[in-house]
Amino acid sequence: MARRGGRERRERPLPEPLPPVRRPVGQLVAEAIRLYGRRFWPSLALGVAPAALAVGAVELGGGLPTAVTVVAGPLVLAGTMVAATLVATGGDRRPASLARALLLALVAVTPLALSRVVFFPGVYLVVLAWFALTALAVPAVLDGGGRVAGGLRRGIALARADLVHAFGSVAALAIVVTVSSLALFFLLASFGEQTRPYAAFLSLLVVTPLFFLGTALLYFDQAARLGVGSGRKRRRRRGNADVHPALDTDGAGPPDAQVEPGTPARGEP
Repeated sequence: MARRGGRERRERPLPEPLPPVRRPVGQLVAEAIRLYGRRFWPSLALGVAPAALAVGAVELGGGLPTAVTVVAGPLVLAGTMVAATLVATGGDRRPASLARALLLALVAVTPLALSRVVFFPGVYLVVLAWFALTALAVPAVLDGGGRVAGGLRRGIALARADLVHAFGSVAALAIVVTVSSLALFFLLASFGEQTRPYAAFLSLLVVTPLFFLGTALLYFDQAARLGVGSGRKRRRRRGNADVHPALDTDGAGPPDAQVEPGTPARGEP
C-alpha cells in the first residue's frame, strides 16, 4: 500500500503554471530554462560572443582586458540581448527597429559591462537595478515599434509596473547564472590546469543565455501587470478585494429572504 501511494504521488500531474500577471520570480526562471531547452541551438548560440569576450579579455593580459571590456563589452552584450529578445519573443526584424533596439540595449548593458572594471561598494546592486529599469525597452520597441525615446519611456513604465518583481527577477537570474557557471567551471577545470580556459569558455557559453532569455520573458510579466499585454486597460481593483463585505450586510444584497405580503417578518409575532 505504501508503495502504491508513493507511485500515485509521483504520477500526480504538476499544477498549471500561473499566468504572467501573477507569475513569481521562481517560475520566471523555470520558464526561461524551459525556453532554453525548447529552442536549444539558437539559445546556446547566444553565449558564444559573451563567453569568447570574457575568456579572451583574461587571456590577453596586460592592459588589454580593460580596453576590450570597455570598448567591445557593451556592444557584445547589447547584440546578445537583442538576439535573445528575438529568440524569446520574436518581434520586428526590420533594420531600423533592430538599430533602435541595439541602441536601447546599449543603454541598459553598458553599466553592466563596465562593472567588471569599475568597483565600488554595492556596484552590482546599482547596475542590476539600472538594468531592470531600462532593459525592457528592448522588447518594448521590438514588439510595439516607435522611436528610441518612446521605447525607453515604455520600458521604464513596464519596469515600474512592479519594480520589486522586475529587480527580483533580474537579480535571481544573475545569481542563478553566476552560481551555475562557477559550479560548471570548477567541475570542468578539475581535469587539469590546461583545461581552465576551455572550462571558463564552456561554462559561460552554456549558462549566459539564460540571463538574457529570462529578461526577455520578464517583458510579458510586466506588460501583464501594467495592463498592456492584451491591449486592454487594467481592471481597477475593488476596494473590498473582490470579497463579500463582512460588516456591511447591504453590500451583497438584502439581508433577509423575500416574504409574501401579509406574512410576518422575521422577529415579529
